[in-house]
Amino acid sequence: MGYLLGLQEYLDETYHLSVFDEVLESKETWEFHLHNHRMVGARVKENLTYDVRLDIEGGGEELMPKTDVKLLYRQESSESVRPLLKTDKKVRELGLEPIIPPSKRHHIKNKSLFPLMKERQALFFTLLEGEIIKGIVAGFSRYEITVNLKGGIPVTILRHSIYYLRDKKGRCFLKSSQETRRDWEKTNLFVPSPPDA
Repeated sequence: MGYLLGLQEYLDETYHLSVFDEVLESKETWEFHLHNHRMVGARVKENLTYDVRLDIEGGGEELMPKTDVKLLYRQESSESVRPLLKTDKKVRELGLEPIIPPSKRHHIKNKSLFPLMKERQALFFTLLEGEIIKGIVAGFSRYEITVNLKGGIPVTILRHSIYYLRDKKGRCFLKSSQETRRDWEKTNLFVPSPPDA
């Protein structure tokens, strides 16, 4: 089977982290991209298990299912981020809803993400409503992936909102594709199991 050097240590350190805790502690306004193409500036008032309580600029408090949140970033970055977000019109026209059952989501294995992050590969994340985020993986946890866009601007993508992930060559890194391709085994981080003595 083999393993990836450093992956388990990385997961032990980061897998429990939540961007919603970060926003809560910062007490700052962040830009939230929500389902149905809604964008709001908001602060996090409370981070619950499945929901997040937002204090929305000009809109008061709202209890939001986390599955409605697609991506977020510090509001001070919004003028830089917005022009960098492109749209896949074909995906947008599918009219996809948030995927509630975890088993139905478009998963990316940690074994795929870790080498991509270490190798600083340029990637294209397509979200359920067609947004395309191009960048380099800066970190990930159980529910989210942080990507540095052009200029090193960090944007956090919620894993449940991902529709597709590919590299510049068009290679797919969704679990469904990687179950057979197993690209992580082709990286310098992969340590194969020793043959039976």
